[in-house]
Amino acid sequence: MKNQITSALSDFFFEYETPRQVLVRNRRVGVVCRLIQLGVLVYIIGWVFIYEKGYQSTDTAVSSVFTKMKGVGYTNVSGRETVWDVADYVFPSQGDPSFVVMTNYIITEGQKMGKCPELEGKHNCTSDADCVGGSYKRQMTGVCVNTTKTCEVLAWCPVEDDHTVPSPPLLMSAENYTLFIKNSITFPLFYVTRSNLVEEINKDYLSKCLYHPEDAPLCPIFKLGDIVKLSGFSFENLAQEGGAIGIVIDWTCNLDFHVKHCKPEYNFHGLYGNPTDVDASASIGYNFRYAKHYMEDKVPKRTLLKVFGIRFDIIVKSLARKFDIIPTLTAIGSGVGIFGVATVVCDLVLLYLLPKREFYKNMKFKYTDTHTQQDSESYDLDSNAHYTLEANSRQAQDKSNDTDAEAGSTEAEK
Repeated sequence: MKNQITSALSDFFFEYETPRQVLVRNRRVGVVCRLIQLGVLVYIIGWVFIYEKGYQSTDTAVSSVFTKMKGVGYTNVSGRETVWDVADYVFPSQGDPSFVVMTNYIITEGQKMGKCPELEGKHNCTSDADCVGGSYKRQMTGVCVNTTKTCEVLAWCPVEDDHTVPSPPLLMSAENYTLFIKNSITFPLFYVTRSNLVEEINKDYLSKCLYHPEDAPLCPIFKLGDIVKLSGFSFENLAQEGGAIGIVIDWTCNLDFHVKHCKPEYNFHGLYGNPTDVDASASIGYNFRYAKHYMEDKVPKRTLLKVFGIRFDIIVKSLARKFDIIPTLTAIGSGVGIFGVATVVCDLVLLYLLPKREFYKNMKFKYTDTHTQQDSESYDLDSNAHYTLEANSRQAQDKSNDTDAEAGSTEAEK
């Protein structure tokens, strides 16, 4: 028992097993095998390594965005001149990555809380019975006003009239406003921090640059008219009733090169607000209301503005890559495993499709059964015994020849 265990351990540690291979000289099978292997090789090199960068590990960035608008607008409505600065036309206040720039508005001044008739067409009536007390967008009092033939409401009076949107937009000067974007990112996995104010940008450059996709692609100062144009929209159409623009800052970096080559790219996308879009026909534009409250003769009043504007959403897109031995070995191992597909396909062709498939089966597989194994074992024993007897006989004959040779030698000496 001990010898068997020792023998088994010895065989395990000091013997090597390898599968038997059958070399098949068949042109069709050989061509199929090489074509499949070539396809796998092209996939590994072209797709996995070159296109998908399978030899690199990846990371996405943690980022922050700061914005700052500059520009002054001017309007003259019914002889009333107004100058609009950043505090008046940007919502919310400076700094957010998502903000609205006012381009058009409807203003209702001097509103105070009280009772007044609804606008014509909103809720017409012929008697008080048509104005049942309760809420219908506004709080109705149950009274029908004979002069306007509309229901009386409890609201901020006079009520807002927003039937007509000013055209052309009142703040077309917004086209010349400028937007400054400051973006900082960090790739935690690679301990890399970058800003869109890259090495080429300094104070002198910022004081005179303006973004252009070819002439100044790294300048972080943008003119609103250029942003809308690059997004594919018309500024006048968008400013009329508002819309939305997406500004994408793309950080796609290959950190196998020097970090100074990691620079942002700016892309602009019109999200909604184009009147020609079929999907936007039900609800066109972007608007909201806000009010400025004040006291006049101890009576609380407000100025209501319905604001039409362009919403800007700044989106940071990031992906950094760097060589890593682990994904490299994983990709190579996967590719080597895929090479086995060629063997499987060729075996199917060889064993099931070719005319000589039975011949190839007999060459590839060795069939055994119990009786054959027993006969083989007895044959091996008989052969071993025969070889042993024959070897002993040869050894005896060799000894006899040696003795005769020694005797002959002695006689010759005498």
